[in-house]
Amino acid sequence: MTADASRVRLDLNSPEFQAVFFGLEAAELRQVVASLRRLCELDWAAIYRHTGFQWEAIKHFRAPNGAGVYSLRLSQKVRALAFRDGHFLRFLSLHPDHDSAYRR
Repeated sequence: MTADASRVRLDLNSPEFQAVFFGLEAAELRQVVASLRRLCELDWAAIYRHTGFQWEAIKHFRAPNGAGVYSLRLSQKVRALAFRDGHFLRFLSLHPDHDSAYRR
């Protein structure tokens, strides 16, 4: 497997994710975009070891494909809900208020 093949691919097509993403203020948007850029530079093994994203399983919520859903930190204020689907990290939603990520 080539290095590119093991890299994380991002799916940001969720309407719920996009509604919040496009409404972020400029400073917050820059931080989130920088985190997304870092994510797609990593492979899956590196993401699982990376502590900066503060991955947390959301046990009461399952992805459409039955996979586990995780909360990850994209900035000081913003968390996202996402799940792994093959090589893709599919984002479900974006939460400028950290606590709202867990009430889903």
